[in-house]
Amino acid sequence: MKIKLTTCFLLCFQFVLFAQQDAWVYLKDKQNVADAIANPITILTQNAIDRKNTHGVAIDERDVPVNENYMSQLKSATGILVKAKSKWLNAVHVRGSQNDIEALINLDFVVSIDFADKSLNTSKTAKQKTVSKLENVDVAFNYGSASNQIEMIKGDKLHLQDYTGLGMTVAVLDAGFPNVNTIGGFKRLRDAGRILGTYDFVDRDTNVYSNTTSNHGTLVLSTMAGYIENQFVGTAPDASYYLFVTEDGFNENPVEESYWVEAAERADSLGVDVINSSLGYGSFYDNPNYNYPASSYDGNTAYITKGANIAFEKGLLIVNSAGNEGTAGINAPADAVGVFSIGAVNASGNYASFSSRGNSYQPTQKPDVVAQGQNSYVITENNSVATANGTSFSSPIMAGGIVCLWQALPNKSNVEIMQLVRESASQYNNPDNYLGYGISNLEMALNSVIGNSNESTFEEIVLYPNPSNNIVYVGLPENTNIVSIRLFDFLGRKVNDFSISNEYNSIDVSSLSSGLYIARIESGNEVKAIKLIKK
Repeated sequence: MKIKLTTCFLLCFQFVLFAQQDAWVYLKDKQNVADAIANPITILTQNAIDRKNTHGVAIDERDVPVNENYMSQLKSATGILVKAKSKWLNAVHVRGSQNDIEALINLDFVVSIDFADKSLNTSKTAKQKTVSKLENVDVAFNYGSASNQIEMIKGDKLHLQDYTGLGMTVAVLDAGFPNVNTIGGFKRLRDAGRILGTYDFVDRDTNVYSNTTSNHGTLVLSTMAGYIENQFVGTAPDASYYLFVTEDGFNENPVEESYWVEAAERADSLGVDVINSSLGYGSFYDNPNYNYPASSYDGNTAYITKGANIAFEKGLLIVNSAGNEGTAGINAPADAVGVFSIGAVNASGNYASFSSRGNSYQPTQKPDVVAQGQNSYVITENNSVATANGTSFSSPIMAGGIVCLWQALPNKSNVEIMQLVRESASQYNNPDNYLGYGISNLEMALNSVIGNSNESTFEEIVLYPNPSNNIVYVGLPENTNIVSIRLFDFLGRKVNDFSISNEYNSIDVSSLSSGLYIARIESGNEVKAIKLIKK
């Protein structure tokens, strides 16, 4: 009898809990779009504008904020709680009863409603997230212990050339960052004024340090920014950082996807270069009806994945943990076509069994590359050097290295940097779903650019017109006879090969889809990469 009462209580509790539904409401249009784009300083910071101009990223309607009049009407709608919004997706995350949410379709500015519980949608698949599994830490005081994880990817070689992240900006999207504002492991970062800002998108305040539900963000940040004299150095110790909480430690709900997209939008508006996200969503929601089927991890479906792809288009470089689900596979947003996903290996460079594997659902190679994620060294909230397991740590270790590489090659785009890192990896010519392209060699990636640039007339090669609809001409210096051009799409996939001379100096791109491409021009030992835009 007691068991029956307990069962009844649990069922009743679940009924009450899940009576509240989550959904994304997609909106019709925005206000003053033309004026905002013509005066971008009204919607973006100057740093963001400068970064977009440097990398040829267009400022468009997606940069314009959500219509505040629509927001007001949604907030005042019966039974509706507005939890988050996305300017990129022109969508609002709401919570309420199924009936109250469905009633929003009657508002003339609502285009569609997408319930997180897919069974409630009449004609489309729903979206969701995978809880980030926060790793337990085994405290072990090992001095100088961070050396292997940075030497594995040759990030130390970049440091020797004074590429330590200075002038680069990173947004860390994670759970709490307890004691980052007080412990010695981040004193160097604080004293230099390189924590540029903080925000908790879950609690809607700026205090990210008192969140005691998780120390995950502190551990993650330490692998990039931590510094203890003669004991520990992160992979990007001189970069600047924004610390954003998007993970709710108490609940697993798709609203965390929406928080993540909000944070990515803010990072873009602040001129951030690189996002590190050691989070994954889609398979472990409190309400199992919200869980994505495996087929949804296709690089384009999940709400958070769609937001990540837009962030990539906006010029951000997103580094995300592949996940700790092993054979269960990659989840969102690591599945995104525009996300650089990082798997895990041990200290010897061998596959870590927990590291999520790619599969046929992803349209691109996943993971992209790997770094040390088994027995990675971190700084804890108690200022102790410790070990931890998870792709949560291989991701920021690699992200910090990429930050230093981008510092060395500031004129490269996010597409070019990602491709350089892939090409430097240990199994670039034979990737698999365990290690992706393998363990990257950042020194090799840097040398492939600067080592082949000998200030010759080869640097004078140009492509025109650019953008182009069909024919692109290649302007060759007089003393250059024949060059080869290998064309890659923005995902790093080879599209075509061309041979160019002063006599035959054009390529036909009329059959290509509109978008961004990378033309890798080679002659002997000389290499040059040029962005090509197909209209």
